[in-house]
Amino acid sequence: MSDSVSPVTFPPAFLWGAATSAYQIEGAVREDGRTPSIWDTFSHTPGRTADGETGDVAVDHYHRYRDDVALMAELGLTAYRFSVSWSRVQPTGRGPAVQVGLDFYRRLVDELLAHGIKPALTLYHWDLPQELEDAGGWPERDTAYRFAEYAQLVGEALGDRVEQWITLNEPWCSAFLGYGSGVHAPGRTDPAAALRAAHHLNLGHGLAASALRAVLPARDGIAVSLNSAVVRPRSQDPADLAAARRIDDLANGVFHGPMLRGAYPSSLIDATRSVTDWSFVRDGDLRTAGAPLDALGLNYYTPALVSAASGEVKGARADGHGASDHSPWPGADDVLFHQSPGDRTEMGWSVDPTGLYDLLMRYTREAPGLPLYVTENGAAYDDKPDPEGRVHDPERIAYLHGHLTEVRRALADGADVRGYYLWSLMDNFEWAYGYGKRFGAVYVDYATLERTPKSSARWYGETARTGVLGPAGTA
Repeated sequence: MSDSVSPVTFPPAFLWGAATSAYQIEGAVREDGRTPSIWDTFSHTPGRTADGETGDVAVDHYHRYRDDVALMAELGLTAYRFSVSWSRVQPTGRGPAVQVGLDFYRRLVDELLAHGIKPALTLYHWDLPQELEDAGGWPERDTAYRFAEYAQLVGEALGDRVEQWITLNEPWCSAFLGYGSGVHAPGRTDPAAALRAAHHLNLGHGLAASALRAVLPARDGIAVSLNSAVVRPRSQDPADLAAARRIDDLANGVFHGPMLRGAYPSSLIDATRSVTDWSFVRDGDLRTAGAPLDALGLNYYTPALVSAASGEVKGARADGHGASDHSPWPGADDVLFHQSPGDRTEMGWSVDPTGLYDLLMRYTREAPGLPLYVTENGAAYDDKPDPEGRVHDPERIAYLHGHLTEVRRALADGADVRGYYLWSLMDNFEWAYGYGKRFGAVYVDYATLERTPKSSARWYGETARTGVLGPAGTA
């Protein structure tokens, strides 16, 4: 009998991708009619980002996209998830599209298709036009309708070439980090506004999905990407279980409730009555938010470990979502977050691939028949070139190997996972952390903007080409 272990293989049609977002990579923030987004304003506000760094240039993808696409093809990627800059396409968030702005995305998509790479387009990755924020932003109902109009404009321009459409990326971050804790743009700290923003993001998603459905060719391609949390209680004590349920409602139920079931969890409404009366939810909103989806994108990095507060201790903020005196968890100040055990990335996040399996299986149960994509998964490490200019990142290879092993286990257990997008294609502007956290499989020298594939990029590319998960110790 052979002692060899069967290789871990993936289905032939499985998509192997990488992901980015517009503000993090494009640069060219004042070119071709683009106007400021909330992230331009936020990053130029003193004290908001590490060392005052901005995405003004980022990694200059706007001018280097052809080389970047060629690099994707060289690595063996079969899919690429990118986002559109709303203020590049519709500078005021209203009115007709600026065709020169759309032309950039037309060129990008054409370049991807010419290299055999499937584009996956995200309409909103946190960069609301500043003019819409000045009018109230996501806490205002009108923003949802403006988003649907924008979605229709992009759909009409690119629907003949793009098959995969994602309405929102991580709306939890937009609502609760942007309007609750203030560590993301626009930097507001109002828990009631955060809950209003969450509702209007749900509404905007549904309106946009319907707008896309009306203008896209008849095919199955509309999704949303949620950073659904894997929330674990520190113990089986009833108080800790109740704390986990409250955070699960705020992290997950607030979005998948309306989107997948057409209702908010009653426990969420009850737990947040001291913050808001939810009168902003109007008749028909939840039906709109529950517009049919063709797939669900899930972003996963690390699990959350929580317990009920005891004694004089109040809500510690070891939740991995940045430092702020204001919580992104409205109505849950008596819930404590704890560091999960295990190795940590440069973000301080524990490495726990089993959380990705748990997440995939949860939505296999809760949304049966809905195809799943891992639309983000990755890790930041302190990557540096060696004297020969090579960048070895064995920690990232081990991270990817562990998480892809769990994706394959979920497939074997019945999860309909259609693809995986590594975050991120290349090092870039990491929001409030500036350029200090490197998530990329491709190293970027920020002085010269030269791109150098790390060992993990070569390892991942080989996995993409063969569909076979190589040993974690190889590059």
